[in-house]
Amino acid sequence: MKHIIRGAAVGLVAALALSACGGGGGDDKNPLSGGGGGKGTITVGGANFPESGLIGEIYAQALEAKGLKVTRKFNIGAREVYYDQVVKGGIGVMPEYNGALLTTSVDKTSTASTTDEVNAALKAKLPSSVEILNSAQAEDKDSVTVNPQTASKYHLKSIADLKPVAKQLTIAGPSEFKTRQQGLVGLQKVYGLEFKKFQPFDAGAQATLVKLLTEDKVQAADLFTTDPTIVQKKLVVLEDPQHVFSAQNVTPLVNKSAVNAQATAALNGVSAKLTTQDLLDMMKRIAIDKDDQEKVAKDWLTKNGLA
Repeated sequence: MKHIIRGAAVGLVAALALSACGGGGGDDKNPLSGGGGGKGTITVGGANFPESGLIGEIYAQALEAKGLKVTRKFNIGAREVYYDQVVKGGIGVMPEYNGALLTTSVDKTSTASTTDEVNAALKAKLPSSVEILNSAQAEDKDSVTVNPQTASKYHLKSIADLKPVAKQLTIAGPSEFKTRQQGLVGLQKVYGLEFKKFQPFDAGAQATLVKLLTEDKVQAADLFTTDPTIVQKKLVVLEDPQHVFSAQNVTPLVNKSAVNAQATAALNGVSAKLTTQDLLDMMKRIAIDKDDQEKVAKDWLTKNGLA
């Protein structure tokens, strides 16, 4: 999610790697073990990329600010790993991106694209044990991003512009990008794109992707749009006129048995305040300034009257 999930390149690699480890809580060797925590404990999860850990930390601290007991289970893995744990109750609260959740785990054939359409589809088709809470304005999409020399050479502004040249280009991204509708499957189906090569990476390796992209070792990459290095390195996010990448609002996914009205109110309070610019600002602090995600989360909650 991303997140599809957000300053020398070496420094960025280190910062993102540390952030992806979650930081704080989750002492179990297996991040999925003991998901229920103790009695009255809410288990907050996080996927295997820095922004998910950050949002998970924001959720955890927002719940703790209401006097609720929290266990953190960060750096779990991709949606293909953690989704069933939420459904079964091993994880109580998970930061999600509504569009990716829908097309990856709930309805792979869905064509919903707007926030309202995506959320309506989720509410209709999610298993009965789980639900989504209010979506934030904050949005972080997967993207097809190219380096400036590739954009200039082939006059690229839109994903559609790639069709005549894709076979000459290597695209990189998280390994699951290869099989997702909001990934190579959708790009081939909707835009007719066939790339020369797909180079898979772990979802937490965005800094590595950026480095390879700037060195022209790959020409395109699936980057999360809130990655601050996109602007820093003058990379070009291609427009998506056919909406392969749907709305990707930050949205809490919860197991109904794990949250009460107080917890729901705390999580909805976060959604009411969180903006895309907030994500960009916070991810800059984590990826470039090397701030700890616990402090970044605390500062944001305090600024917004939620701590």
